[in-house]
Amino acid sequence: MATLMTRYVMGQMGELRYQPTAKRIRVLADGETVADTTRAVLVWEPKRVTPQYAVPAADLQADLADAPRDDDAREVRVVISAGGPPVVDPRSSFGFHTVDGQPLTVRTSRGDRIGAGYRLTDPDLDGLVVLDFDAFDWLEEEEPLVAHPRDPFHRIDVRRSTRRVQVQLAGVVLAESERPSLLFETMLPERFYLPAEDVRFDLLTPTDTATSCAYKGTARYWSYAPAGAAGVDICWQYPEPLDDADKIRGMVAFFNERVDLTVDGVPRERPVSPWSRRQDSS
Repeated sequence: MATLMTRYVMGQMGELRYQPTAKRIRVLADGETVADTTRAVLVWEPKRVTPQYAVPAADLQADLADAPRDDDAREVRVVISAGGPPVVDPRSSFGFHTVDGQPLTVRTSRGDRIGAGYRLTDPDLDGLVVLDFDAFDWLEEEEPLVAHPRDPFHRIDVRRSTRRVQVQLAGVVLAESERPSLLFETMLPERFYLPAEDVRFDLLTPTDTATSCAYKGTARYWSYAPAGAAGVDICWQYPEPLDDADKIRGMVAFFNERVDLTVDGVPRERPVSPWSRRQDSS
């Protein structure tokens, strides 16, 4: 019997997963080298969507000490797709763990980073220390990392298109284009990026939101107040995208989950994803 890949991948979410990498990984604390290794391992804790880097304790240039457990660690759960199980969102605190282990303090000459390490209790990962991405600066070879480690099983594809795309909200057309670029990202809804000149910016209001994506870069956002959702982000733009997303430089995408999208005259249903309004409010 054939296996649907998305179902197979989601079925593994409850497992502790790991994958060695051949990349040189450097970990910095205020410019000081904490680790410099070619033996790093990507680790996905059970129910975690994004990986974290673990490095051999022998390659750490910092001392380790046991740390108390973070009783205030924040867990954020989301549903990736309709009918799918909830998973642990990357916004969850590093101190929230779904597998046994020992929290560690990483001691550098620039100060202690309490709870920034985690020694997993698993024989396959013996001798490795998972490090809190947000507590340090990271380089893969000579390239800085953004947001979180890049998943070798996650990718984006951008394809030019001639589909006719119309975006409405509360009956008002906010954008219309016949020259979109479609961005396909593993396990996520496709996104229709439209040229900025095809978007009614005169109807939109910039918000203070800024987010970072490991594959696309840093985005800025806009809302549409007349829809009764002042301050709710409905579209975004990557002014200076990372290399993999250069084709969407300066283009604008709307949340399929928050607007009425019509493609080639056919209305699209709003998908269920981590950005669905009803999930954001929970």
